[in-house]
Amino acid sequence: MDFMKLTEATRMLAKETAESLKGYVRRLFMARTVRALGPGGQNLAEKEFGWSGQTIRKGEHELESGIECLDGRRGRGPKRAEEIFPNLFADIRAIVDGQSQTDPQFRNQRLYTRLSAAEVRRQLVKKHGYQESTAPSAETIRVKLNVLGYHPARVAKTKPKKRSRKPTPSLTP
Repeated sequence: MDFMKLTEATRMLAKETAESLKGYVRRLFMARTVRALGPGGQNLAEKEFGWSGQTIRKGEHELESGIECLDGRRGRGPKRAEEIFPNLFADIRAIVDGQSQTDPQFRNQRLYTRLSAAEVRRQLVKKHGYQESTAPSAETIRVKLNVLGYHPARVAKTKPKKRSRKPTPSLTP
C-alpha cells in the first residue's frame, strides 16, 4: 500500500496537537486526522506519530456514533477517608465537640477547638479503635476538621484591661 508522504512540519503539528489535548477531544482529533490521511491512515499515524491503534479505533467509534466512551480516568485515585472509614465524621465530632467553642465576639460562625489534628488522630486510635497503621493522617484529619467547620486555634486567655487614663468621677476634685 502506498502511504502519503508527510512533511516534518505536518508530523510535528499533529504530534504536538494530540499531546496538548486530553481524553475524548484528543481521540476525536486522532480519528479525524486518520480519516484525512486516507486509506492506510491508521498504520501511518501509528508509525509516524506514535499513536496507539486502540486509541485511534476508539476515537473512530466515537466519531461515528457521536457518543463519548468513558475511559475510566475520572474514577481513578485513592478513596476518600470517609469512604474507607464510614464513621469518621461522627467520631471526629464526638472528640472535638466537647473541646470547641464559638467565636467569643460572635464575629463569625466558626467553631474553634483546642485540639490539634494530631491530637484528634491520637484520640481516634485510643478511644475509637482505629489502627495506628491505617488511621487517617493528621493532614487528612485537619482537612476533615475544616470540612466539619472546626478550626484548630489556641484558646486565648482573657487578659485584664489596662488601666485607663480617663479619670473616674469619684477621683475628680
